[in-house]
Amino acid sequence: MAKELTPKSKNSAEWYNEIVQKAGLAEHSAVRGCMVIKPYGFAIWELMQQRLDAMFKETGHANAYFPLFIPKSFLNREAQHVSGFAKECAVITHHRLMNNPDGDGLVVDPDSKLEEELIVRPTSETIIWDTYRNWIQSYRDLPLLINQWANVVRWELRTRLFFRTAEFLWQEGHTAHETREEAVEETLRMIDVYAGFAEEFMAVPVVKGVKPEHEKFAGAVDTWAIEALLTDGKALQAGTSHFLGQNFAKAFDVKFLGRDNKEDYVWATSWGVSTRLVGALVMMHGDDDGLVLPPRLAPVQVVIIPLYRNETEMARVNEVSRNFEKELKLAGIRVKVDDDDTKRPGWKFAEWELKGVPLRVAVGPRDLDNNQLEFARRDTREKFAVPIDLRLERTKELLDEIQKNLFSKAAAYRQENSRNADNYDEFKILLEEKGGFIYAHWDGTAETAAKIQDETKATIRCMDLSQSEEGKCIVSGKPSKRRVIFAKAY
Repeated sequence: MAKELTPKSKNSAEWYNEIVQKAGLAEHSAVRGCMVIKPYGFAIWELMQQRLDAMFKETGHANAYFPLFIPKSFLNREAQHVSGFAKECAVITHHRLMNNPDGDGLVVDPDSKLEEELIVRPTSETIIWDTYRNWIQSYRDLPLLINQWANVVRWELRTRLFFRTAEFLWQEGHTAHETREEAVEETLRMIDVYAGFAEEFMAVPVVKGVKPEHEKFAGAVDTWAIEALLTDGKALQAGTSHFLGQNFAKAFDVKFLGRDNKEDYVWATSWGVSTRLVGALVMMHGDDDGLVLPPRLAPVQVVIIPLYRNETEMARVNEVSRNFEKELKLAGIRVKVDDDDTKRPGWKFAEWELKGVPLRVAVGPRDLDNNQLEFARRDTREKFAVPIDLRLERTKELLDEIQKNLFSKAAAYRQENSRNADNYDEFKILLEEKGGFIYAHWDGTAETAAKIQDETKATIRCMDLSQSEEGKCIVSGKPSKRRVIFAKAY
């Protein structure tokens, strides 16, 4: 199969679609807007899931599972919530099929109409808060720190593998607290968890900030987000954490008896990340030859390729390869020996480059004669000899170096592509010619934000509260408390 990719610099969207499919991450499903996540792509998601799950549990959260189906009336209880998701909801009206009385095939049985229509969950706040009413009676039941790993459905019209699909995988945390202060603290704690994961494991630098009022989660008081600038110049909302106030508690009558023996509504948060993180990993680090995976999230961290011309050489190099494999596994390193003798070495090199394996080790008879192995880094394409007796130590060092290098390159890219705009003309020129993050003053109104989006397709990604420079809005000239981040986004 031909592995040549459209150059990323020529057409990043086409490059992305090709690499996701040719590297074996995912493919389009027969169901419009849905995808099949293939084993290699799912292995990346599993590594993300395992690390995040450990981070959640380290901060006191436990996993649970709630129904896929939500009574339609539940969405109506929180006005902002229902209006925010109404256009994306898949609705179930009947529960049974029957043989077509007029011919072959199946039709909906008209006698199976549901008494109340069900929504396939776009998010789970409503069904969870209906449940929490039974779990919470007293302050002794708080805080309630629950996470769910699940799939959700949002009926997207324009889809893209991993970044935006009608069905996707995610986790959603839903917590209940005794005080406003505790809930706000939880909201900030979890956005810090997401930022730490993105930077330490994905090697993707992010900006933490608050979403403007018109961009916040439907039903939230405040929404915090981490925003990443990917190497096609577009921004990605990589994770969100919402302070929900008492909105859902009031909608579902979730009260607790306080320490003062008085009843009050609980305070709430929700937070989530999804399989769009896999797409971010592809776009952030990939190059014209394929994926470039950070070692901490690579399903295969080291691939060992034996090289030989005859059976005598094969026995010798295979023995060294398998011994090295055992050493790496004992050290907790994910490794594969590619000894498929139906494929030529050049094909294997190209295949594992396409799949983004961080480190490749070639084991050949000439190298063994010199008591060394040939190492190749995927991130820098460097090749060099490593003495056999230093192979394990050097492997560990190189994996750490690759992880750090990918983050440094991504951070440098963001810095080089973050710019200030002081007027609207400059803003439009920078956006069109340079892209990236543009820091500009905004008057705080949804009307101005909508005008900018309509005219430029740029949206406010978040308000970085560390920014404190006052100024005037680039469009209206009205006062502005700080610059906000604009960008074109997925």
